[in-house]
Amino acid sequence: MARKIWIFAGESSGDLYGARLGEELRQIAAENGTGLELSGMGGPKMMASGIPVKVDSTELGVVGVVEVLKHIFTFIGIYFKLVFAARKERPDVVVLIDYPGFNLLYALAMYVSRIPVYWYVSPQLWAWGKWRLPVLGKICTKMLVIFPFETEVYAKTPVKAEFVGHPLIDIVEKRRDPSILRDDTSFLLLPGSRTMEVERLLPTMLETITKLAPRHPELRYHLSAPREKIARLCEKYCSDFRKKHPEAPQVDISVGDTGVWQQRATAGLAASGTITIESAIAGLPLVVGYRMNWITILVASLVVKLYRGYFTMVNIIAYKTVFKEFLQHRFCPAKLIPAIEEILPGGSRREQVLQEMAEVKAMLSPRSSSAARQAALSCWELPPAERTLTNQKEPRT
Repeated sequence: MARKIWIFAGESSGDLYGARLGEELRQIAAENGTGLELSGMGGPKMMASGIPVKVDSTELGVVGVVEVLKHIFTFIGIYFKLVFAARKERPDVVVLIDYPGFNLLYALAMYVSRIPVYWYVSPQLWAWGKWRLPVLGKICTKMLVIFPFETEVYAKTPVKAEFVGHPLIDIVEKRRDPSILRDDTSFLLLPGSRTMEVERLLPTMLETITKLAPRHPELRYHLSAPREKIARLCEKYCSDFRKKHPEAPQVDISVGDTGVWQQRATAGLAASGTITIESAIAGLPLVVGYRMNWITILVASLVVKLYRGYFTMVNIIAYKTVFKEFLQHRFCPAKLIPAIEEILPGGSRREQVLQEMAEVKAMLSPRSSSAARQAALSCWELPPAERTLTNQKEPRT
């Protein structure tokens, strides 16, 4: 019988990991002479890899209380659509990738439906929801973690965790082009993959490089967008900014080639997120920032404690400041320019940052094989006792 596995990704990074996971699952199925039916929720990467998706999640990666409330009925509709589909089609396992706001509720529904759940890329409950860990340990068959410190966090909880390595290690190395050399005059802007991130971060980024340009006339600025919609939005902001500030430097914009520019640029200014880990693995020094709605910040301050004192994942992994980070009002030219100058060629922190990025890369590397392969093997080797749950009737609730 064919194995039926669903993969759920709600954000661009999860979409990339889901595509790689699907490729490895197909390879394992072929090696075992077993049929495989993949499906789930994902974006362009999963669809391009041949995974039929029940829901396109391209625009579902919103952050913040206000932003989620704006889309609440969309999320509710998708949730019930996917719950009913799972109860009807009975997948052998559902693999959830990060995206905790949606996936925690979905995992609970799958537990009630007696469908095993594997979680690939742990929700950061160690930062904002430790009280949920006993529930998570009950509803999640296994947690496949990508940060080495997470196994220590979960060791004191009911959650069964396995470190598989970070999937970006394989992805970044696979696309590395040895012919591309660092260009000391190229500076990269990475304002995020979400519309709200561009709206809140790009104006300040443009203001910053406008003030940076006279101090470093050798620099040329490039912005790499993850997809066309974001590129068009960035083009509009850049055009409007230059109309008001004719002295602003030219910013060249491209789509879908972030990996190339992470290898070519000498330094960058980025939104906090998975892109910071990707850049560290590629060896690109960054200054990082983020801004959210003030209501979101107020609510978050009541429930979120910065893990290890940082919000940038590279710094959390290293447990020290690798990339200087600036949140809310501190994300401003007066703070950003000195931090950027420190990581430019000849800057006071550049050599230190280069060394620390290499250390972070080593910490994230899988112990053997690849992260996607190890995760796929764990999902494939679902214990028989768990697998038989999908053949049982749901308990009454």
